[in-house]
Amino acid sequence: MKRYEEIAELIAADIRNGRLAPGTRLPSIRKVMAQYRVSPSTAFQAYYLLEKSGLVRARERSGYFVAGARQPLPPEPGLGQPPQVSAPVDISELVFSVLGAVGDRSILPLGSAFPSPTLFPLPRLARSLASASRFIDPWDTVASLPPGHAALRQQIALRYLGLGMPQPAEQIVITNGALEALNLCLAAVAQPGDVIAIESPGFYAATQAIERLGMQALEIPVHARDGLDLDALASALERHPVKACWFMTSFQNPTGASMAEDKKKALVALLARHQIPLIEDDVYGELYFGKHAPLPAKAFDTQGLVMHCSSFSKTLAPGYRIGWVSPGRFGQRIERLKLMTTLSASVPAQVALADYLHTGAYDKHLRKLRYALESQLAEMNRALVAHFPAGVRVSRPNGGYFLWVEFAEGFDTLALHRRAIEHGISIAPGPIFSASRRYRHCLRLNYGSPWSAAFEQGMATLGRLAAGA
Repeated sequence: MKRYEEIAELIAADIRNGRLAPGTRLPSIRKVMAQYRVSPSTAFQAYYLLEKSGLVRARERSGYFVAGARQPLPPEPGLGQPPQVSAPVDISELVFSVLGAVGDRSILPLGSAFPSPTLFPLPRLARSLASASRFIDPWDTVASLPPGHAALRQQIALRYLGLGMPQPAEQIVITNGALEALNLCLAAVAQPGDVIAIESPGFYAATQAIERLGMQALEIPVHARDGLDLDALASALERHPVKACWFMTSFQNPTGASMAEDKKKALVALLARHQIPLIEDDVYGELYFGKHAPLPAKAFDTQGLVMHCSSFSKTLAPGYRIGWVSPGRFGQRIERLKLMTTLSASVPAQVALADYLHTGAYDKHLRKLRYALESQLAEMNRALVAHFPAGVRVSRPNGGYFLWVEFAEGFDTLALHRRAIEHGISIAPGPIFSASRRYRHCLRLNYGSPWSAAFEQGMATLGRLAAGA
């Protein structure tokens, strides 16, 4: 971090944890200069960054103040209560019917699975693509078949090293986005008819993969703040022949929940005792709010049972479709499945991303992106309090770009989805996040777009529709 970014992050941490309450006047530029021994330019840059993130507001002739007014957030949702039996899955038609309108640019994308592409440095990536592509060694187009382009795998390995969890670059397998990595992992460790433990509520792509491969889903409850219920998982492993687990341990989709590091360590130990592989979906791990990146469960894996999957689709380049897996003991199996299916991810896209990562620009971009998402979360929370009916429960993520909203039992978010589409608004209703189509009274909202009058109006309209349900 640059010095002004370090100062901004120290102040931001005090705002997040409540030591600096909304409305508090911040130290003057002169005091910041003296306290941190920096130049006026550095002090101003720190405040400008905080102001851009929405955490601080400048008042003419008065100075800088913590943004917002004291406004209690709604209570948090409780623990999911899925059925305690495994069952075949039939969810895809519902998912397709609900998400069909998300790609329409005229629809307000509160139900989208992606952040706004305007938040990504696409022109800078294009320069890397144009520049690096001119110098591709013709033999690289063959040598970069599985496991992938060597320079990109090395850059990904360096990012693992930065987390204090070295992963051999030669074992990393590059894939067509994280979704292919996740599907390859599932196919590598399970067969049709096998029982797969998944989160509830959880990412619909996991249930669709289980459905496509003819497997059975066993839903494990998730708390909207603390993540997976380890006691429920331990009980399920004693009662069911679970072949593999597919979990998202940080900034989970759809709730935004994150497991604490001690819980991740306990999860890995529990699965190691049963010798059950974990497919870890960590596509949001870089989108943390605060100073420190959360460690994935993979960091605690000593037996090679954790297959850690991620991508650049949610953080940098959605259309490039570049993901990867650090596969543990299953590398050869996954690499062969890749050869048997899609063969290789785009070599020019891999080369471009390797070039971009080599410049060091990625971390600067991520810091800006995290500040933007945190600011947009604050705006959505404010709009929820202002416009939604009393009694709703709302998750409180500390990263990612999803909120989980829970209405009273009996509320129908599928019906709300249909009415919202008529008003040009998409949402993601709860049943698509459950193999048993539960959570009909819940929905997921996406705060991954820059806040605007259109989003404010959309939230007001959605609140009116919900109140009239």
